[in-house]
Amino acid sequence: MNNWLKVGLGAVFEVMWVIGLKHANTTWEWIGTIIAIYISFHVIISASRHLPVGTVYAVFVGLGTAGTVLSEIIFFGEAFKTGKILLVVLLLAGVVGLKLVTGSKKSERSEA
Repeated sequence: MNNWLKVGLGAVFEVMWVIGLKHANTTWEWIGTIIAIYISFHVIISASRHLPVGTVYAVFVGLGTAGTVLSEIIFFGEAFKTGKILLVVLLLAGVVGLKLVTGSKKSERSEA
């Protein structure tokens, strides 16, 4: 479970750096964006050592996409569109389903 928490943490930092790429204007904001990129990829690489990389990447990107869309609506005044929210919910349902059907590399090896 600890590795899935790393994926979630990586997704949080992904949201931060994606927003930083769009909204950073000062040197310190760019430095924060670069740090968020580093942390995001560091924890994802760490989690990928113990979980299937394809699933990790799909969950990471799905959570990051959902978080970015919601952050833009909540913090930056992006228009709230029901269709957009329904599609984010559908994306999250797919991510949760993918996570539920995927075990760790160790458990997959022991089943084989």
